[in-house]
Amino acid sequence: MSKKSLSKVKELRKKYPKFIYHGYSYKISKNNLEVFFDFEIPSGIYFKPKIVIKNVEKKQLGKIGKDALNNFIFHIGLIEIPSYWKITCSPKIEIKAGYLNKKQIKWWKDLIIKGMGQFFYENKIDFRGQNFLKIVSNSNNKIGQDWVLNLKKTGSPQNNKILIPIGGGKDSIVTLEILKKNKKGINCFSLNPTSAAEKIIKASGCKNPIIVERKIDKKLLELNQKGFLNGHTPFSAYLSFLGIFCAEVFDYKYIAFSQEQSSNEGNTKYLEKIINHQWSKSFEFEKKFRQYSKKYLTENTECFSFLRPLYEIQIAKIFSNFPNYFPVFLSCNEAYKTYSGTKKITKKWCGNCSKCLFVFSVLYPFIKEKKMIKIFNGENLFEKKELLLIMKELIGERKIKPLECVGTKKESVIAFYLALRSFKQRRVNTLLPFLLNYFEKKILRKYPNLKSDAKKIMKSWNKQNNLPKNFEKMLKKYLKKSGL
Repeated sequence: MSKKSLSKVKELRKKYPKFIYHGYSYKISKNNLEVFFDFEIPSGIYFKPKIVIKNVEKKQLGKIGKDALNNFIFHIGLIEIPSYWKITCSPKIEIKAGYLNKKQIKWWKDLIIKGMGQFFYENKIDFRGQNFLKIVSNSNNKIGQDWVLNLKKTGSPQNNKILIPIGGGKDSIVTLEILKKNKKGINCFSLNPTSAAEKIIKASGCKNPIIVERKIDKKLLELNQKGFLNGHTPFSAYLSFLGIFCAEVFDYKYIAFSQEQSSNEGNTKYLEKIINHQWSKSFEFEKKFRQYSKKYLTENTECFSFLRPLYEIQIAKIFSNFPNYFPVFLSCNEAYKTYSGTKKITKKWCGNCSKCLFVFSVLYPFIKEKKMIKIFNGENLFEKKELLLIMKELIGERKIKPLECVGTKKESVIAFYLALRSFKQRRVNTLLPFLLNYFEKKILRKYPNLKSDAKKIMKSWNKQNNLPKNFEKMLKKYLKKSGL
C-alpha cells in the first residue's frame, strides 16, 4: 500500500474518532418482523440499516418474551457494526443501545480483530496497538444486563426440529440431504437468498423456509465509492447471531451449519498474525460463539456445524450423489458481486476465479467430465492457461492462499492429483489439459506419497467438532454407507 493510502487510514481515524451504536427499534408489519438500527460516526455520518424476518406472528415473539427479544435484537445490531465501522476504522466504539460487561467487551473486540483480519491486511492497517480499538458500553442501560442476570436454565424445546442455513453452494445441500434421510422437522433458513439458494430450497422440498432480508444502508455504498475504507467482514458470524435468533423465534432445537474443517486453515501472515478469510467459519469461532450464546443469548438452542469433521473434498464426493442439484448450485462469489453498486450481477459461474477453479477441481474426480463442463457454462477450467497462477496459489506454491472460501493447500494438491488420475482413466492416450499437464510435470514429483495421502484425507474424521451424539451417528452412518 502507498504512503498516500496509509495516511488516509490515519486521517480517517483522526477525523472520525468514534463510532456510536445508538439503538434499535422493531415492529410487526404484515406478519413480518421489521428491525431498524441506528448508528452514527460523528460528525455527520448516520446509518440506519434494516432487517426483515418474514412470516413472524406476534404470539411467537410473545413466547420468547420481551427481554429475550430485546437482547437478541441488540446483539444483531452489534454484529452489524463491523460492516459500518470499517469505513473509518474509528478507534472507539460506543455502545449506547444496551449493556455489555467486561467479558463481553473482550469477546467482541476479539471478534473484530480476528474477523476483520483480511480487512486489516488488504488496507495495511496495524491493529496491534493497545489503543487501536476501545469498546465502551452504557452500564445504565438495562437491555442485555437484566437478561444476562435472569437467564434461566429452561432446557431445550421439547422437539427435535432442525434449522439449516442455505447458501448457494454444495455444502448446505449435503447437510440438508443427509439430515432429510434421518430426521423429521427440517426447515431451511436463508438470508437475502440468491436465485441459486431459492432454486436449492425449491429442489429440496422445503415448503415454508424462513427468509430474512438484510437491507444495507445506501449511504455505505456511497461512501465506499467516495474512497472511504472497504473490505471483508465476518459474514458467517452475522449468520450465527441471526440464525440462532430465528431458531428461537420459530422454535427449533438445532441449527445445523455446514462449515467444514478446511476453513480452519489461514491464508497468509500479516504482522505476525495468521489471516484467515474464513475465520468466522472456523472451529475456533464456532467454539467461542457457542460459549457466548449459552451464556448471553439462550440455553434453548444447540448450534453447531454438521460437516465440521470433514474436508471440502470429502463433501464434494458426497455432493456428487445429488445430481438434481447440479444445474442450480452456484458457489462463485463473482456471480453476485456488485463492487459497491458499480457492476451488475451475472448469476453464473465466472470460470476465472479461485472459487470456480477450486470447486471444479474437487468435483472433477467424482462427476463425469461432460456434466462438469455443463455446470461451468461449457468450459473445462483445466484447459485455461490463465488460471495457472490461481492453481499455484491453491496448492501452496505461492505465499498466499486465495482469500476465498476454498480448501486447504494439501487437499487442493490431492484434488488435482485425483483429477489427473481420473482424466487418465477416462480418456486413455488423450493429451492432458494445460493445468493437469503442468501439475503432472512440475508438481507431482514434490509429493511422492499422494496415493496414500489421498486415501487418508478421503477417510478423515476431525474429532474437533461440536456434533451432538445423534448427529455424529447419522453422519458416520451415511459415510460408511457411501464408502467414505
